[in-house]
Amino acid sequence: MEIDNFHVNVGKAKSELRPEKDLIHVRAIINCPKCGYKKTFKNRFRRKDMELMKTSLLVFDWLTCDKCGELLNLELEFKI
Repeated sequence: MEIDNFHVNVGKAKSELRPEKDLIHVRAIINCPKCGYKKTFKNRFRRKDMELMKTSLLVFDWLTCDKCGELLNLELEFKI
């Protein structure tokens, strides 16, 4: 069983493997200051794809609450 798991990545090129140190883990927490709505999102970005993270954050910046229409707060947590 362990031998099968070991040989899975043998044929892949080095660029295809994703080392954990190449990823940036991001957790975005949006909440409404008026009605208490709260939602958490998680995503991972490769260091070379920082533009994708920037685009995602711009979308979060203008979110409004479905219940009361208030602009949502955005909190970010990074694991680099």
